[in-house]
Amino acid sequence: MCGICGKIDPKGIDREEIERMVSCMEHRGPDGQGIYISNRVGLGHRRLSIIDIEGGKQPMSNEDGSLWIIFNGEIYNFNDLKKELENRHVFKTKSDTEVILHLYEEKAEDCVKYLRGMFAFAIYDKPNQKLFISRDHLGQKPLYYYHDRDTFAFASEIKSLLTMKNNLREIDCKALYEYLTARIITSPRSMFHKIKKLHPGHFLVFHRGNIAINRYWQLRYEPKLTGNFSDILEELEKQVATTVKYHLVSDVPIGAFLSGGIDSSLIVAMMNRVNGKTIKTFSGDVPYEKYSELPYAKLMSDKYGTANHELTIRPSLVRKLPDLIWHLDEPSDPLSVCMYCLSELSRKEVKVVLGGDGGDELFGGYDRYYGNILASYYALIPEAIRKTIFNKMIKLFPERFWYRSFSHQIKWIHQISSSDNGDRYAKSLSYFYFSDGYKKDLYTSKFRKSIGMFDPEACLKDFFDSDNANETIDKMLFVDSMTRMPDHPNMILDRMSMAHGLEVRSPFLDHKLAEFCASIPSRFKVRGKQRRYIQVKLAQKYLPPELIARKKQGFSSPLTYLLADEFKLLYKVFLNNSRLVNNDYIRQTAIDKLLDEHLRKKKDHGNRLWLILNAEVWYRMYIENQSRSAIRERINRYSHPE
Repeated sequence: MCGICGKIDPKGIDREEIERMVSCMEHRGPDGQGIYISNRVGLGHRRLSIIDIEGGKQPMSNEDGSLWIIFNGEIYNFNDLKKELENRHVFKTKSDTEVILHLYEEKAEDCVKYLRGMFAFAIYDKPNQKLFISRDHLGQKPLYYYHDRDTFAFASEIKSLLTMKNNLREIDCKALYEYLTARIITSPRSMFHKIKKLHPGHFLVFHRGNIAINRYWQLRYEPKLTGNFSDILEELEKQVATTVKYHLVSDVPIGAFLSGGIDSSLIVAMMNRVNGKTIKTFSGDVPYEKYSELPYAKLMSDKYGTANHELTIRPSLVRKLPDLIWHLDEPSDPLSVCMYCLSELSRKEVKVVLGGDGGDELFGGYDRYYGNILASYYALIPEAIRKTIFNKMIKLFPERFWYRSFSHQIKWIHQISSSDNGDRYAKSLSYFYFSDGYKKDLYTSKFRKSIGMFDPEACLKDFFDSDNANETIDKMLFVDSMTRMPDHPNMILDRMSMAHGLEVRSPFLDHKLAEFCASIPSRFKVRGKQRRYIQVKLAQKYLPPELIARKKQGFSSPLTYLLADEFKLLYKVFLNNSRLVNNDYIRQTAIDKLLDEHLRKKKDHGNRLWLILNAEVWYRMYIENQSRSAIRERINRYSHPE
């Protein structure tokens, strides 16, 4: 895992600028730095050495120096590809990086179609003065870029681009609107008006001042497998085992996250099946009432004899917030705190871990999948009855201060039933954030004018309404795989693990496994209120029954309920004199109302307050260019008044 950056400028390259770009990503690659400059082109690389530790230094060239590559990620099938290439090319390293380079020599842009892994890379073709950059199929590795006529720059992280002399600290109001509505910022937007994000499954070519972006891969849910359930289950087991085996290629030891959920537990079980070695595992816990993860992680650790390391996460926004926002580049959500702490623990023992990310999107793991089906049945009741009699009844339900409470679920179904198809699914996602009912009070007239007719849910609706899937369950899975997964958990996982120089690999995000799972009939994934049906059947072969029977919680779910006191403090520090308010984006009265209702437990606004707080601190740090130390000093000043 690494950090990459580069720039093409007809006026020439300032070496110090490339050094600034690459040095600010030292955390991504603590094992070394490399720079290549040739007239109008500069490439930078920070290295976390995993494969070919001695010989895999970058930037790397081909035999005659006509091509230069910088690469972030891992290609799991590189040994298979190398066997096909070594008769025609002289390999000077044992790295997967060189395999990409020689594959490009033979296949040009089509080289990405042969890669199995997570990646973001750039190849500069000197004879043709062309830059080729690409991002992996499901967006595990980030890639941002900036284009202004004949100048083009790119990097793994936005902060690298911000070190350039160009004035890029300009907010994209549409991205802020999308973030506050749905907790994501979808490609090609970033929070910066002039900085774009390359779509997963796409490549970009920059040549003579022009860019061309092309899709090289698309996830399709048709045609469906036609075999019986037992045959498909058997093939799924083979596919998962094969994927895990590929993900174990490394020249350093590999550990695993072990949350106590089905996804990470199944990965650990398959790791044990594939290599039979003792695995170092890492479990985090956010203690809240009866929702501890650790007892279930211990069941797995005992069953497979792992060397488990436990961490009880007692979160402190006061202590962590400046570092979180700096590493994320963009505002995010509570999952970032948990991943930051767990990655810090893991890096003390290993450089690489496997995780269970992606299982929900492959097998239908979220409540909202069957919830949307229930809402479609509820919507069959005449709208007049729902909006009068039922609406009055639902208002009598007490506000339960937990997002999975029965009253929340009933109100959620009632609210989204007024929409249908892609619009309904989009509303089901925005319900816990700043959905339509909050927008009038939250946003200023100036802000609403700046976003015009932009629909922050449009991307979700477009994917739902595409022809890649026919069944409702598949359409929802497709939306999440193309938007929420790359732009939320994948983004957080990359930044929070890379903050500590830790590489996290996710076998469930292997595109070959994703293709197979997309072909599984949806009735084998979600049956009534039963989620992950086929995955659970596979898990029954490997996991303790108590673990399978437990209700899904979510690693970071309790976090906002543990932070009420810190919300009060951070309100004083940031939101009582909000820069977003002072610059006419949002209204102070709306913030005050949210905090008051949350602290009095009148309404659960934990996620909404987190979004506003993150956006506020991000604005100060990235738009107004306040340093991390300045943010810390401000917090300390309010935490310990003289």
